[in-house]
Amino acid sequence: MENPIIDQYRRMFNVELPNGESMDDFLDFILANIRPMSEDLVEVEYWMNKRWMEIRDDLDFHEDVLHIFGEGGEYLVSIDGNISKGAWRTLENTNTLIIEHGARNELYDLAFLNSDYFILKKHGNQRRKGQPKYFIVGNEYKVKDLEWRDAMEDLFNIYRNNSRWTTFLGVVIFLLAIILILSLV
Repeated sequence: MENPIIDQYRRMFNVELPNGESMDDFLDFILANIRPMSEDLVEVEYWMNKRWMEIRDDLDFHEDVLHIFGEGGEYLVSIDGNISKGAWRTLENTNTLIIEHGARNELYDLAFLNSDYFILKKHGNQRRKGQPKYFIVGNEYKVKDLEWRDAMEDLFNIYRNNSRWTTFLGVVIFLLAIILILSLV
């Protein structure tokens, strides 16, 4: 029988990113660890009016694709400088985003958001269709020259850094408890 508390502490000390076949595999693992550190879509200052560069694990993907979620639901996509327009909107009181672009209207749930990464999970079983499960964009200035595996490593660093802080805090609390116990004896 597995103990979730022990499993959590065991994962804390394992700070290596496991191997994966695809970006979706990496994201499944990483997001399980960093989701508590995510912002919500209502915090628009994290994602609106920023230049988000698309990240894909497709070997044939060589374009610079920027996504900009503007005021009033304006959605701009720039592919190597060629712009097309669409619209976005959130569903009230949810972390759900609808993106309308061209003939496509797509429903996404927020998977992770901070000032460097904006990760959405497309609703439905995308693997069954052979489509990517996640739509991931990164702050253009942060990810412009990164390969997708480097971006996964950078995302995992969010967990690593938090894990080290948690470990340090646990050690300090443990030492304080020992000092307190010894002072009472």
